[in-house]
Amino acid sequence: MKVFRREIVLLVVLLFLSVGATSQSKKDAAQSEVKVEKQDKKTRQKRKKKKKVKLPNIDLSHWKVTLPVTKENGKPYEISPPEIVDFAKNEKARPYMYIDSTKGAIVFHAMPTASKTANTKYTRSELREQMVPGDNNTNWTFKQGGKLSAKIAMEAVSKDDNGKYHKVIILQIHGRLTNKQRDLIGQKDNNAPPILKIYWQNGKIRVKTKVLKNKAVTGDAILHEEAWGDDKGRTFEQEVGFRKFNIEVNVSNGKMVVSLNKNEFFVYDSFSIKKWGVFENYFKAGNYFQSRDEGSYAKVKFYDLKVTH
Repeated sequence: MKVFRREIVLLVVLLFLSVGATSQSKKDAAQSEVKVEKQDKKTRQKRKKKKKVKLPNIDLSHWKVTLPVTKENGKPYEISPPEIVDFAKNEKARPYMYIDSTKGAIVFHAMPTASKTANTKYTRSELREQMVPGDNNTNWTFKQGGKLSAKIAMEAVSKDDNGKYHKVIILQIHGRLTNKQRDLIGQKDNNAPPILKIYWQNGKIRVKTKVLKNKAVTGDAILHEEAWGDDKGRTFEQEVGFRKFNIEVNVSNGKMVVSLNKNEFFVYDSFSIKKWGVFENYFKAGNYFQSRDEGSYAKVKFYDLKVTH
């Protein structure tokens, strides 16, 4: 009888152990399935993230670009609307203006080459505003006003022999003579000075404008480039380095305001700014590289660029 009871007890213990083992096995299997499912989910998310393409928030239909490469006639290579909208397919443009689809930006790449525009020794990969697509003759005055907003980052830039980063002009307002003004002063082209240059310089944003050398100047003399000189320049306190930053330029009759990250503001409403109303203007944006050093270069990213008038 005792033997029989021991066998029953042994049977019960074995049955209990078997059930426990089965339960643990199912639990382990379930946990394993959850782990595999989580891993699969992470893998799918990574693949989805890799496949995600970001595009810059920039409409190029009212811009033309000048690139640091020459055409057969020796002049800089330009792409105007409507061809510029498909610049990514242009093989000549690809090394100097291309989309970074991981960051959602247009990259403007420039370095010293033989491709120089008139009145400068530097090269550029830079946009020029065209109010009427394909036409350089329709521009705006300060009386008409204009606003430019941009989100930008310096991706890379070389250093000079003293260890300082090379300067890059990232935004401009360029002056322009009308055909009538050009003929009146006997100038061969429509070029007028740039009233605004915005630089990336050693990690900070620096602003320079033009001022009249002689406030007593009158009549047609004001149209001559020689009548205008550079101001001392102003540098925003915030250091942007290689991070994204926002620039806004607001122009109205006799006034110009430049802001950095909506936090710092430079206001220009001097006598010279008021007199600037005689000229037509257009915005420029991109990479106007300020060095001829061998091996030097810069890459500037534009995430957003908007202009209104």
